[in-house]
Amino acid sequence: MKKLHDLLAAVGGNLQSLALLLVRLAWGFQLYESGVGHLTHVEKTTQFFEGLKFFGRFPMPAPALNVYISGGTELAGGILLMLGLFSRPIALLLLINFGVAYATAGWSEVAEIIHLHSPDDFINDAAFPFLVVSLLVLAFGPGKAAIDRLIFQKSASGG
Repeated sequence: MKKLHDLLAAVGGNLQSLALLLVRLAWGFQLYESGVGHLTHVEKTTQFFEGLKFFGRFPMPAPALNVYISGGTELAGGILLMLGLFSRPIALLLLINFGVAYATAGWSEVAEIIHLHSPDDFINDAAFPFLVVSLLVLAFGPGKAAIDRLIFQKSASGG
């Protein structure tokens, strides 16, 4: 059993950077598209943010400004994640961005998972994969196939 464990650990260790690259490329592109969507449909997204208060949700302060902040963060964050450039700082900003999304549009989902009632709504929310990817990149870094590795060789060598 130990030999199998050691073999799988070696194989998994060798796949770490590839896995992080694929996650960054796939979800970075999705973030980019989401940001473009926000920024090309500012009025529609602003109306959505303004409408949250009518559904008993936390009202979004300065909804139009927040559309630009969130959309810009997603657009730039998606590009930076795909490149593997400033990965951890952008991952932190994205965590904050999607934390705000949950605190406003998805507060009922957060309340349900806090009370361990129904985590499905939390997990099925559109922000969840972005939240997870941001957490993964913050925790493990961008991997070896990243511009960060070239710039910050010492700090990026661990992951």
